[in-house]
Amino acid sequence: MVKVLVPSGALGLGYDPVALKRGIAANPDLIAIDGGSTDSGPFYLGEGVSKYARASTKKEWAGLIVARQAAGVPLVIGTAGTCGAGRAVDWLVDITDEILRETGTSARVAVLKSDQSARHLKASLAQGHITPLQPAPDISEALLDACSNIVALAGAEQINAALDTGADIVIAGRTTDTAIIAALPLARGCHAGAAWHGAKIGECGALCATNPQSGVIMLEFDAEGFTVTPLADGAYASPHTVSAHMLYENSDPFLLYEPGGHLDVTDARYTALDERRVRVEGSRWVPSDRYTVKLEGARIAGYQTILMALIRDPRYVAASDHWCADVSEKCSQKVSDRLALAPDAFHIELRQIGKNATLGALETAIGDPVELGILAIITADTQDIAVEIGKLLNPYLLHHPLTSGEEQPSFAFPFSPPEIDRGPLWEFCLNHVLTLQDPMDGFDLQVLELGLD
Repeated sequence: MVKVLVPSGALGLGYDPVALKRGIAANPDLIAIDGGSTDSGPFYLGEGVSKYARASTKKEWAGLIVARQAAGVPLVIGTAGTCGAGRAVDWLVDITDEILRETGTSARVAVLKSDQSARHLKASLAQGHITPLQPAPDISEALLDACSNIVALAGAEQINAALDTGADIVIAGRTTDTAIIAALPLARGCHAGAAWHGAKIGECGALCATNPQSGVIMLEFDAEGFTVTPLADGAYASPHTVSAHMLYENSDPFLLYEPGGHLDVTDARYTALDERRVRVEGSRWVPSDRYTVKLEGARIAGYQTILMALIRDPRYVAASDHWCADVSEKCSQKVSDRLALAPDAFHIELRQIGKNATLGALETAIGDPVELGILAIITADTQDIAVEIGKLLNPYLLHHPLTSGEEQPSFAFPFSPPEIDRGPLWEFCLNHVLTLQDPMDGFDLQVLELGLD
């Protein structure tokens, strides 16, 4: 049997310290926590930075390092620093060293990096080793060169290579959410289908339980299946809550693709052992005839400046669709005239905050807003052009009338100046897999002694 303790869905979200102590008392073989994902968009991969505050990350990570020391087992984090790029991995390594020195301790730390060089990928592309995942467009060498960071999602093999170094702590770059949990059960001969299925169920901590914000869960793997146990007060697992997690961030609730194969839970059986625990058996791992890892890359798609205006006049609120369209049209004409820009060289979008801003045309709720925030988003090839367009748009947002014959209205800017530079606009530009001859190809593994000299 292998026990994997999962403190939370991600480092930075917080965890229940009482439940964590219960988990340590239950003698886990590994503590595993995710560090991030693509959920928050391409900015973090593009810049190679973390979404979460350093202070919050340090406090939570310090608590897990103490827990690891108490349990005497490895602590593993995947997709370090939200995006898993090398710069974000180094950021967490520095925090780890700082924590160890402040507490007068040391640790053996395996650092697994997932960064992929454009040069290496261009050679792989030429050899036909990069395959698109539909409906991904064709890629080129120029696109690969345009990416600031490209990472490959490590699987269980790379995590086990890091664990095999005898590390106390494994800090991994981009990994699949499941790999950090499935690796040790697979290495110790547990049921392969159960290892991957349990890892999928436990990837977000207690999201598979009745109290999803409670965080801490224990996963127990063996030769036939796995058992999931939420550890916080008021948190319970049921066949419904556990099975439902296969729907989470997954296009097929029965299949899950991972490096080296896929998980099939079509015949999985979910059984409540008691009011808290659920047992799962019948999952199946189907190996692939080739070993592939998914690629993620981010590049700059333009630069943005935003402005915000507030309107409360009932007449303008009622006619906001027409007003926004008229402002956008007239300002676009002025941009073309004053800056000599082609229509496809810039983009002006007015979002009505308070009126269908979330769902847009899909909104079904009926109701008249009292006021609206008009969020103007300007995208252009350079920041200077985006700012210039923002200044051209400024008087329209402040004074543009509904009709030419009426008195000039005045609206409100919450900030002065109203033009706010967002900087680069990042976009994901890879939805491809890379075929590897060896799972460690393209991954870098180093072992560091951190803390006291």
